[in-house]
This record gives sequence, structure tokens and C-alpha cells, in this order.
Amino acid sequence: MSVPEAIILGILQGLTEYLPVSSSGHLTIGSALFGIHPEDNLVFTVMVHVATVLSTLVILWKEIAWIVKGLFKFEMNAETKYSINILISMIPIAIIGFFFKDSVESIFSSGVLIVGIMLLITAALLTMTHYYKPRQKENINHKDAFIIGLSQAVAVIPGLSRSGTTIATGLLLGNKKANLAQFSFLMVIPSILGEAMLDILKFSQGVDVTGTISNVALISGFIAAFVSGCIACKWMINIVRRGKLIYFAIYCSIVGLATILFTLLA
Repeated sequence: MSVPEAIILGILQGLTEYLPVSSSGHLTIGSALFGIHPEDNLVFTVMVHVATVLSTLVILWKEIAWIVKGLFKFEMNAETKYSINILISMIPIAIIGFFFKDSVESIFSSGVLIVGIMLLITAALLTMTHYYKPRQKENINHKDAFIIGLSQAVAVIPGLSRSGTTIATGLLLGNKKANLAQFSFLMVIPSILGEAMLDILKFSQGVDVTGTISNVALISGFIAAFVSGCIACKWMINIVRRGKLIYFAIYCSIVGLATILFTLLA
């Protein structure tokens, strides 16, 4: 992977991590167009995901500070309940990470056809949220947090947008738009950091996860993902509050169909 390719893919990751169009799917498509092998893309994917986590910390630092301060009061306040919901939402993805990680990684190397199919499913989910208008709840409860966590676990499949799936699930459950984008972005932080720690552990044990990517390319992609992630995170929060997800459904439909046709005709 060259430096320009790393920058392009980093920008792609930063933007699509928060926009409901599947960052993993776009990285898979971009890597295929550049002729990058999956084993070369693994460590890069982890690096740019960590970069987007840092962009979340930057954009949502006030909300994170609110949670941390509340936890140190050592009482069952709103901040503690919010943190418990985050922990509950992590359970399904933690099970996937510990017991089915190899199976998931094999899906990422299975080609772009599945990406096209999953993008169409993402489009269907976003379309449902546009037309289905349930009564909105004031707060996300424990049951909803777990169901949203299940949707995040399913969204490890490339092409199925994590933010799109979790936000759409929350909306279909009747949760307020203003709460969902923030919750969706915060709940992914532990899972991405956990993934990074597992790969660092592999590296420390002598397992090659770096492929042939240079350090310069990795750093360039990291910076590109961080900057674009900051922009997209703030943008997406406003988009969800305004309920403009239908436009992303149209985009996912177009890209999904184009990907399927390209794969079948190639």
C-alpha cells in the first residue's frame, strides 16, 4: 500500500465510520480497486479504526467528561445508568470478538460481492427508519441497549453499516434521535480498542499482522482517518437529529447494486 492509497483509504474510513454507509465495506471496495491484499489491509484497518476512536473522543469530550465525573460520584445517577447501558451493549460484540474472531476475519477476505449485498440491507434498514415513526422514549433502557448491541455484533459483516444498523435499530425501538448518534458512537469505542489490543498481542507474540505496509503509509492513513473522522462525527450527529438518513439509503442502494454488477460482470 502506497502513501497516497493510505491517505485515500484513511479519509474513506474516517468519513464512512460515522456516516451510515459501512466503513468496512468501503475499505474492502477501495482495497480491491487498489489491488491491496486482505492480509496487508488488516493492520491498516485496525489503525484507522483507532484513529476514528480518537476523533470520537475529541468531538464528544464533553459527553465523555460528563460520564466520567458522574461515575466518580459512586451513586446510581444518570451517568452511571448510561455507562451500564454502554457495558450491556458491548456484550454481543465481546462474544463475537472472543469466540468467533477468526470466522469474522474470513468474511472480510471473502470478496466484494457480500459487501454489495450488505449495502442493500443497510439501505433497507435506513429506509425503514424513514417511514416507521414509533413513539419516542425519553431514555435508552437496558433491553434496548442490548438489542442495539446485537445489531452492532451483526454489523461486523463488511457492507452492513455499524452506525447505520445501530442507529436504525434504536430508532425502530422508539428511542430519540438526539440520543442515538451519541450512544452509537460511544458504544463502539471499547470494541475497537479491544480489537486493537488483540492485534498488538498477536504482534508481541511474533505473529505477522503488518503485511507489507510501511510505517509512513500507516501514519499517513491514521492522520487522514482522524481528521476526516472529526468532521464526519460532528456532521452525522446533526444529520441524525434532522432525520435525513433516507439520502444515505439511496447512496447505499446505488453503491451496493454497482458493486454486485461489477463483481458479476468482472
